Formats: sequence, structure tokens, C-alpha cells
Amino acid sequence: MKALVKTQKGAGNWEILNKPEPSVGEGQVKVRVEYIGICGSDLHTFEGHYNVNAEGLTIGHEFAGVVAEVGAGVTNVKVGDRVTSETTFTICGHCRYCANGEYNLCPSRKGLGTQQDGAMAQYVLTRAKSLHILPENVTTRQASITEAAACAHHGVNKAKFDKGAIVLVLGPGPIGLLVAQVVMAYGGRVVMTGLTQDMGRLTIAKEKFGVEHIVDVQKEDVKAIVEKLTDGYGADVCYDCTGAVPSMHLGMDLLKKKGQYVQIGLFAKDEVSVDFSKIIQKELTVCGSRSQNTHDWEPTLKLMSEHKIDADKMITHEVGIDEWDRAYHLLKSGEATKIVMHPIG
Repeated sequence: MKALVKTQKGAGNWEILNKPEPSVGEGQVKVRVEYIGICGSDLHTFEGHYNVNAEGLTIGHEFAGVVAEVGAGVTNVKVGDRVTSETTFTICGHCRYCANGEYNLCPSRKGLGTQQDGAMAQYVLTRAKSLHILPENVTTRQASITEAAACAHHGVNKAKFDKGAIVLVLGPGPIGLLVAQVVMAYGGRVVMTGLTQDMGRLTIAKEKFGVEHIVDVQKEDVKAIVEKLTDGYGADVCYDCTGAVPSMHLGMDLLKKKGQYVQIGLFAKDEVSVDFSKIIQKELTVCGSRSQNTHDWEPTLKLMSEHKIDADKMITHEVGIDEWDRAYHLLKSGEATKIVMHPIG
């Protein structure tokens, strides 16, 4: 089968290669891939910022398809089922995180597209317990972005807010747009921020997804806007989806006392400067959000089936895995919001 493979570490080094189809083992499922979503981490891997743990590894972890073969002991899915999958491939199975279904935190976890061959191919081997059967009204094309949406759901659930709460979503990228949709589904009122160069996506956020307030922080007084909406108190919750230090500082500035700050976007550097005096004096609750876990998938698919997460509006382009270079430039230029790829024969 043809697969998009990272042939060696460093920037670039992605090639279409012929690889053997995977063979199923006990507790495993072979899925015929129909659509693969491109994640921001895929871009970072291509650029050499994230070094995957093996050379010759098939890339891709956002996908949906049809069960082609099941291994011994598999009872939760059958051949012909339309499915999507969590990214977890192997876990230790006995740590306290595994016991709680928090596989994203297992110290022995290996994931699809990073330590185990991923989905940018005709077939992918999965862990049976990671699979989720699609609702009847969710297509495999729509479901190919479930993993990204589950990451958004995971982040949103790191904070608690009441209906009508003023919620900051910093950054109008794909994750920011998904976070905004989840927040609105749960009753929050979204204020989404971006830079002047982001106005195209901010407009999409308002016109396509119904975000109530969009703000160009380089041209508008976002603090005055938030204070007007909150009687001077500040926002209830902030989700930073940018991984930019100035955005982090802005978010903490705009929060009310006892507000909640959630860091979803990854920073370019491992260490960044944080104003802890602000956290202390305002009694802020600050936490991070890493990927997603098994508890996020069914609620996410439910929101997709109810059209509260609109995958069709998120997906702006579709290409084959042999058009990776085109997809990369569409995403880097900002022309595309979310791109899905399909395998090639």
C-alpha cells in the first residue's frame, strides 16, 4: 500500500513509499482509511520541530474509515463498521492514569503517527479499545476531524462555567474555532481574539460559526470590550489556543479575579516567562490541557451529530496524500482552515 512516510528526522523528509499492509494481532483492528485530517502537530513534524521517535514512520493521527479486519478477542466492532479512533495505540494498562481512562497521561503510551505507523495510508492498525463507531448521520469525511474536536472538548472541560459566562478564546486557528463551538454548545458567550492578519479567520468565526464577539487586538481595545460585557469584572474563563507568550499575558490580564485560565496551544519553547504575581493576586486557576482522552470522544461525536460542531464548515480543502506540499502551503498561508486528505491506490 502507498503511505506518506517520515523517512528521517529533521525538516522535510516526507515521501510516498510502498509499505506492506499491517497484520492484525490480538485486540487489534485493521481500518481501511477513507479520510485523514491534518493536525498542527503534523506541520511541526514536517518542519522538524517535533522529532517522531522512529524513522520510516507513517504520519497521521486524525482519521476515519471502515473496519477491514479484526483480531482475536475483539468484540466492540465488526468488519464494515464506520469508525474513528483515539490516537492511543499502546498503554501500560496498570498505572493510575490508565485506571481512570486518562491514556493521554500514561508514561508508557505510544501514539499513532508518532511512535506507531499512522493513518496517511490505505490501511492503519489500531487498538480495538480506541475505536468509536460513528453516529449514523456523521460521515467519515466529517469524522476525520473528531480527534481535533476531542482535543478542543478536553480543553474546554478543564474549566467550569455557567450558561451565559463570558469566555475568551484566544486565536482563530482550527483548534480555536473548535473550542469556540464547544463553548457555545455548553452555553458560554465567546469573545475570540486575533491579530490584524487573522481578520479573515475571525470573520469566518463570526459568520460561519456564530461567535458573538470577534476582536482584532492590534486595532481594538479588547480590555474595554471585555469590561463592558462583564460590568468591569473581567472574563470568567480564558482558553489560549495560540501558544504565544503575549497572548498568555493578555488572557490573564482580561480574566476576572478567581477566573480560570486553560493553556491549550503549545509554546515554541519549553520554558516561558509567567507572571505568577498576577496569578496570586487575582487568585487565578491555571491549568494545561494535553491532547484528549477516551472520555472526550463520545461527547464530541454527539456534538458533531447534533451539528453543534460543524465539520463541513471547518473543512475547506480535500487533497490526496501525494499532494502534501500543496496542503502544507495552503495551511501555512492561512488560505485553508482545515484540510482532509484521502489515501491513494
